[in-house]
Amino acid sequence: MRAPLLFRLLLSGIGASILVPAPAAASSPELIGLERALSKLVAERPGDYGIAALDLRDGSTVSINGDTPFPMASTVKLAIAAAYLADVDQGRRSLRDMIVGRPAAKVMELMIIRSDNQATDQLLATLGGPVAIQQWLSSHQIPGIRMDRTIAQLLRERGHLADSKDVATPVAMVTLLNKLDNGTVLTAQSRAFLLELMSRCATGTRRIRALLPAGTRVEDKTGTLDGITNDVGFITMPDGRRVAVAIFARGGRDRQPVIAEVARVIYDRFADSVRNALALFMQIR
Repeated sequence: MRAPLLFRLLLSGIGASILVPAPAAASSPELIGLERALSKLVAERPGDYGIAALDLRDGSTVSINGDTPFPMASTVKLAIAAAYLADVDQGRRSLRDMIVGRPAAKVMELMIIRSDNQATDQLLATLGGPVAIQQWLSSHQIPGIRMDRTIAQLLRERGHLADSKDVATPVAMVTLLNKLDNGTVLTAQSRAFLLELMSRCATGTRRIRALLPAGTRVEDKTGTLDGITNDVGFITMPDGRRVAVAIFARGGRDRQPVIAEVARVIYDRFADSVRNALALFMQIR
């Protein structure tokens, strides 16, 4: 019996041909189920949450408050890193360039892995400040992300919960992640360099990574301010599929555990889709 048109043949990393779901439409039962699960989860927790997940294989997406701006905090450091690496790709800069006595590669490592604010502002100054990052985002058609201040300026100001500056929508953040991943804005070498740094993020052990199965590859960048807890990045599923995820949390309490729960729900739904496809294939072969 032939498989229904809902399925397509794909060579899996398992070493055999299996059938997996075709690119999902926004109205697919699978995505609606995931959306409902996420909505229920965050509705039962105090505070505001913005969530977006993008399957990098087929482009299917799900979001909760996906078009609502949230303070980025240090997740903006991905855009700063990308702008610098894009200049490296174009020959205008080098990772060996010295920035306040340290190679740019080391400064970027501190910025991404340790979320070092001083290193961030040093790299940002080299690029031309927040306006340069905003211009880079605009040049690559990434609306929905707004950078206004240095990290030092951001930390000196109060009122982060209601901030309209230095914000991003969850959908815009996964758009940036997608462009970082798919070769649109970075070469393969710069992409690999950035993802390797993100895989060693030392500030997010209690967020996206916390409840995922041991050994799950995560490449992420956290963001934290008073009343703000964020984590954005990539989760690799058991079949090698990668999902870009942005989770922003504002107000309430226990934000880190909720981010961990959200990430696990996303992981389980995408992982289940592969298991269900394989089970159906075994039934109809």
